Amino acid sequence: MTPLEATHAHLTRRNLFGRTAVGIGTAALATLLGRSSNAADAARNADDGVSRIGGLAKLPHFPSKAKRVIYLFQNGAPSHVDLFDYKPMLKKMHGTQIPDSVVGGRRFSTMTGTQTARPCLSAITKFAQHGKSGAWVSDFLPRVAEIADDLCFIKSLHTTAVNHAPAITFFLTGSEQAGRPSMGSWLSYGLGNDTQNLPAFVVMTSRDKEASCGQIFYDFYWGSGFLPTKYQGVKFRGSGDPVLYLSNPDGMSRTIRRDILDGLAKLNELQLREYGDPEIATRISQYEMSYRMQMSVPELTDFSDEPAHVLQMYGPDVHRQGSYAYNCLLARRLAERGVRFVQLMHAGWDQHRNLNTQLKIQCTDVDAPSAALVKDLKQRGLLDDTLVIWGGEFGRTPFLQGKIEETKQWGRDHHPYTFTAWMAGGGAKPGLSYGASDEFGFNAVDDKVHVHDFQATILHLLGIDHTKLTYKFQGRYFRLTDVHGEVVKPLLA
Repeated sequence: MTPLEATHAHLTRRNLFGRTAVGIGTAALATLLGRSSNAADAARNADDGVSRIGGLAKLPHFPSKAKRVIYLFQNGAPSHVDLFDYKPMLKKMHGTQIPDSVVGGRRFSTMTGTQTARPCLSAITKFAQHGKSGAWVSDFLPRVAEIADDLCFIKSLHTTAVNHAPAITFFLTGSEQAGRPSMGSWLSYGLGNDTQNLPAFVVMTSRDKEASCGQIFYDFYWGSGFLPTKYQGVKFRGSGDPVLYLSNPDGMSRTIRRDILDGLAKLNELQLREYGDPEIATRISQYEMSYRMQMSVPELTDFSDEPAHVLQMYGPDVHRQGSYAYNCLLARRLAERGVRFVQLMHAGWDQHRNLNTQLKIQCTDVDAPSAALVKDLKQRGLLDDTLVIWGGEFGRTPFLQGKIEETKQWGRDHHPYTFTAWMAGGGAKPGLSYGASDEFGFNAVDDKVHVHDFQATILHLLGIDHTKLTYKFQGRYFRLTDVHGEVVKPLLA
């Protein structure tokens, strides 16, 4: 057997594909890295004057109002008719069947889909107008009411999904089906990062203390979809080390860890040159990020430098790691350190059978921290270029789920046909209540805002034309807003 024949005899299928792919892979890698390098250089010298790490060369498309986003996502769907959308008609018709002409054959979840009795349910809270803007806010949210003139209320949001996971996925990725990049991933990809020591996209989760709601935080809510995985959100845990494996094992010094990472980087670079897989480049960058986070994260989570009056503003839970209050303060600290997108998700709003008890508890948990975050950013001069968003995946039905005589089990079902969210700072118009629902709070009727319109407006505030931030995957170009969405210009300051 000749040497050539011996080589062929021992050539495995894996080796064959690996070796024959080198030429194509190297060419593709050269193109990929060249494009990324040029984009990064251009981003560092972008027209907005901000020095950035990564990002696309032509972004932002125009001068931006906002440079970062803090999204306070309220999992489970807050009841708009109990919190922001005051409807005297519900009080007038309390206990009376909601007219069929209003319902109009709309579909609901299986919990009320076959329920024939749909009595109107009056708001269980008291409403008042606040500030110069006269915004209606429930007495369950007194601290949010205090900042009403800083807020931009959108009262005509509407969506399509009637169940939680698809509806949340739709808001965060532009599709009801999992697998698309989340909003934070799109922004990390397009705008890069303003800090080398923390991820561009950070996620934190919290829930009501009573665990009254069975909402699950799925990883695809902050996933990168078909974008390289370096753009996915980094989840900070609610207990122990915020990020796993940042701490060195016993007996390992920072110097030794540096030497190990250098060795791993060399091995990974060899693999990268041979196979051209962008996920190897992600691995290299993430190892480096984790090393830098060993120093930045402990400093980030040390609240000892926070003034007492600031801690008091966020409420008594601010020192409890994993609480909504703790996460809100951490979100402000992340924002001032240059993190592009902070996604804070709080579950517990799913009041199907416990509206009379749980809604007030839930509001108490989020009221002071949400308002404190806006006030804190404003006091530090960060609100002008930080967009804060507060809202859930849909609203709650104006009619009762259950029986009117069973007061302790009053509840409201999922309601996608109109609901309310608010924005603050980052170029959103303060002191505005935009859009309106009908007299029952059932359908959006004036200045309707679809989810894709909402997303397009957020991107616009960040200096992005939503039709131009695209990524080619499996033969077609994708974007956050799919093929829909119009910027809602009246929402812009």
